[in-house]
Amino acid sequence: MASATPPAPGRSRRLSDRGLAVAFISPALLLLLAMSVFPLLWALYLSFTDYSATRGGPAHFIGFGNYTAILTSAQVHQRALTTLIYVVGAVGLQTVLGFAIAYLISRRTHGRGLLTTLFLVPMMLSPVVVGLFWRFMLDAQFGVINSMLGSLGLGQVEWLTRQRTALISLIVVDTWQWTPFIMLIALAGLTAVPKYLYEAASIDRASEWFRFRTITLPLVWPLLLIAVLFRAIEAFRLFDLVYILTNGGPGVSTETLSFHVYKVAFLGFNTGTASAYGILMVLVVIVLTQLYLRYLNKLKEG
Repeated sequence: MASATPPAPGRSRRLSDRGLAVAFISPALLLLLAMSVFPLLWALYLSFTDYSATRGGPAHFIGFGNYTAILTSAQVHQRALTTLIYVVGAVGLQTVLGFAIAYLISRRTHGRGLLTTLFLVPMMLSPVVVGLFWRFMLDAQFGVINSMLGSLGLGQVEWLTRQRTALISLIVVDTWQWTPFIMLIALAGLTAVPKYLYEAASIDRASEWFRFRTITLPLVWPLLLIAVLFRAIEAFRLFDLVYILTNGGPGVSTETLSFHVYKVAFLGFNTGTASAYGILMVLVVIVLTQLYLRYLNKLKEG
């Protein structure tokens, strides 16, 4: 009977497995470092310099000069306020509408799948396509919206060229596209609520409002807050709709922080300042997300 060949000196099976694992993981790890970590570290370095992509020459270290200029600028405060109004308005409206639609759909027994699919159509479109579509819809002279208002005997509205209505138009368009996302998450939460809770409430002859307030809303609320978190982060980074619909105007009334960074980086070519903007925005998102997740954990423990 032939005996098994002993392993070669200095090589063990465990070492071979580890080497194989390193060989498989290394390409993905190197790609992650090259595509994510290195650009972030490079932007962090540039944020402390006066580097310009078009001026040429070496970058000069200026310390926290870019950060000080950004944090004390009245223009930045105005863009931050515009972004805050947009995020709160759009995400708040989407949350209310998305949950209301999901609640109504969940109560239907027939046609639920068809209705859900129809409501999801706007979310599947590209933001650029949505922006172009709504730019024609909201056109002051030839837009469908103004034509409908005219047929009702109402006056024409300059949706995208008036400061009072341009930001509202952005909020409405974003709500039209992303309300289905909130609806989808809320619908998943509503479907997961155990049926026996409603059956027990029915036996006790509880009212519809009591069942909604004590069973439906508390069980769906944590999942809804996660959807709000995702949408708030996306809304905070809004760029494409602003670029297509208003280009930041009229004036700077719809210029969000992301669009302002684009102008600083690619129109003004102040690369160092734009890098500082980017780092500050990342820090704001990280801090707010951590506070939000702590609130979610407390809600879960409670």
